[in-house]
Amino acid sequence: MHIARAAPACLMLAGCEGVQSTLAPTGPQAQHIAQLFWVMVAGSGAIMLVVTLLTAIALFAPPRRRAFLAGDTVVLAGGLIFPVVTLSALLVYGLVMLGAGPGKMAASPVGIEVAGERWWWRVIYRDGPSAVESANELRIPVGRAVEIELTSDNVIHSFWAPRLAGKLDMIPGRKTALTLSAETAGVSRGQCAEYCGGAHALMAFNVVAMPQNEYDEWRLREFQPAQEPTTQETREGKALFLSHGCGACHTIRGTPAAGRLGPDLTHVGGRISIGAAILATDEASIARWITHNQDIKPGNLMPAFDIFSESELLALSRYLASLR
Repeated sequence: MHIARAAPACLMLAGCEGVQSTLAPTGPQAQHIAQLFWVMVAGSGAIMLVVTLLTAIALFAPPRRRAFLAGDTVVLAGGLIFPVVTLSALLVYGLVMLGAGPGKMAASPVGIEVAGERWWWRVIYRDGPSAVESANELRIPVGRAVEIELTSDNVIHSFWAPRLAGKLDMIPGRKTALTLSAETAGVSRGQCAEYCGGAHALMAFNVVAMPQNEYDEWRLREFQPAQEPTTQETREGKALFLSHGCGACHTIRGTPAAGRLGPDLTHVGGRISIGAAILATDEASIARWITHNQDIKPGNLMPAFDIFSESELLALSRYLASLR
């Protein structure tokens, strides 16, 4: 069967759809996984029916009709030959299916580095004139292979974008690589799939698949420094950001802020979410994160800043939201 036909089957099951469903794949790697899943479901379902039938015969059939179940042939075939053949076939099928790569799209891959932090994702793009950093969001072009180099300098994380590919561990001191690609434009969600500490369950990210021309336009903007504030209020927000030590942890390219402990905020206003896919990116959410981030994401390494007046908080959040 064609891989793409596996998706409608999952629509019959509640909860199969969504931005983080492995049964609604949007890339060839995830489609291979979904097809393998449905083949195994079909095979295990058939085996269960046969076992149920044999159990019913053993329990309810007359003694003469169920006597064959104790024969050497049935025991040998059902207890040895059938499991060996079936499991061997599934193993070979799985290795062939999951070993299939993205084919012709493997040429000129997009290079992205993702580092697992506590508890967010540092994203570094290497396919431009120089490296540029983002956070908690991957932008990829449709129809091209993307090679993601995965690292961690703290604990073991696991990178998993279910609609695009399988999961892969990020092990301190080692580099692992994952290749994926998207066949359709859209937004999907990923998650850390390895328990990594207090805020593990709130360590998510978005993957935005874009047509090539839109990706090229976005990339040109992403490599630019932050735009200068255009209103008095946003200028006050920038001054507050720089004067209250925010730049010790965060970078805003084009300003003196060059901190490396927290996410790069150069174009934070253009991202879908903040806080590792917890809150939407808008002024109200940014203000709420600044003052109540420990309530929103307990255990994250950013202290709550409740030192700003209402007007100062509004100016600061508007400045950050304007960085697109």
